[in-house]
Amino acid sequence: MRYVDEYRAPEQVLQLIDRLKTRASLLDYTKEKPLRIMEVCGGHTHAIFKFGLDQLLPENIEFIHGPGCPVCVLPMGRIDSCIDIASRPGVIFCTFGDAMRVPGKNGSLLQAKARGADVRIVYSPMDALTLAMANPERKVVFFGLGFETTMPATAITLQQAKARNVTNFYFFCQHITLIPTLRSLLEAPDNGIDAFLAPGHVSMVIGTEAYGFIAEQYNRPLVVAGFEPLDLLQGVTMLVEQKIAALSAVENQYRRVVPDAGNRRAQQAIADVFSVEGDSEWRGLGLIAESGVHLTPAYRAFDAEAHFRPQPQQVCDDPRARCGDVLTGKCKPHHCPLFGNACNPQTAFGALMVSSEGACAAWYHYRNQECEA
Repeated sequence: MRYVDEYRAPEQVLQLIDRLKTRASLLDYTKEKPLRIMEVCGGHTHAIFKFGLDQLLPENIEFIHGPGCPVCVLPMGRIDSCIDIASRPGVIFCTFGDAMRVPGKNGSLLQAKARGADVRIVYSPMDALTLAMANPERKVVFFGLGFETTMPATAITLQQAKARNVTNFYFFCQHITLIPTLRSLLEAPDNGIDAFLAPGHVSMVIGTEAYGFIAEQYNRPLVVAGFEPLDLLQGVTMLVEQKIAALSAVENQYRRVVPDAGNRRAQQAIADVFSVEGDSEWRGLGLIAESGVHLTPAYRAFDAEAHFRPQPQQVCDDPRARCGDVLTGKCKPHHCPLFGNACNPQTAFGALMVSSEGACAAWYHYRNQECEA
């Protein structure tokens, strides 16, 4: 397929690998103490495993997996609140497919559906709004989650709901923001992160300028990269070149998609509908300051939590699971004692095994034979 195949061309991949190995030999990093590059985005993690890129790297470079999968950091208590709302009479509860199987203390939304709740999978928030307009006698709730990538679609949907005076449509907000998370990771004294591959999709909205503090305050190089093999390998090569030159800068490999200033119209829609304030709980990571997202006063009438008032749920993660360590790059998925046993794609214990972008799901799908060897 044009515009895809050229970014997967084996000959070019091998040429870039050869160049990367040559340049990596100039680094002060070794096999025992490699250059640790955190790929923040779950889409990057999936691509790395799918194409085996981690196995092609020089031995003194290592990928570590970050918290860039919004389903994976979904707290159990939030799922329980969703189940509470979905189980009420007259409610149609809508969300994306990835969120259906995320376990809470009281099961998953898929299990709530099996118990009789009207829970439906939608492909966009606009689908949920259309459902609300077609069923004025029902209360339709959309469970929206994701980073800045999905926030514009939710914002535009709520703008449409307000403009059309739809009064039976509600929004349960689990949007979170990426930048405070990266700051939180870097503030941890044992973070072990030497460089970042930043997500292309989030950056398409927020631009590259938002990452400036990572280079300026924390002296870590960062490259925004696309999702194909050549994108990722070129991104790694750019990071290696920065390390050789003893530089820390923000660079943009994904210029065919990501403008440095981001998408201004998307940013305006987000600013109109959402305010970013307060702490937010992240599964496996705890509270992260200033990462919470709330509706602005003009859109509070659509706030599902204010309308339905579900009992707040504080649910602790099972101490046996190492989700937080995987999300912060401190261990690989197969180092968790539950991996592949109590936690597998059929009976997921943690959200990292549920989402198609989760590091554990990607490792299980593409690398499980290594764990069994």
